Amino acid sequence: MFGRREPVPFAFLSEADRFRSNVAPPPRERASVGQMAGRWLLGLTLVAGLVGSLVLGMPALSTDTSTPAQQSQASQGR
Repeated sequence: MFGRREPVPFAFLSEADRFRSNVAPPPRERASVGQMAGRWLLGLTLVAGLVGSLVLGMPALSTDTSTPAQQSQASQGR
């Protein structure tokens, strides 16, 4: 019953790891000057946005202890 094996239709896939091609892929294109400048500009814009948000946000997050706490007139009994 199991004496005869049928051929596997995709047997070549098992041999794919042993196959090495002698054809090299084409070299990658170098980025043009405009593309490089655009990447740098985008990076600088992102960094400037992060630094600006920190500069503008830090005063709002800090607690000011130099000014005395204001008391309402109701707490003074007036």
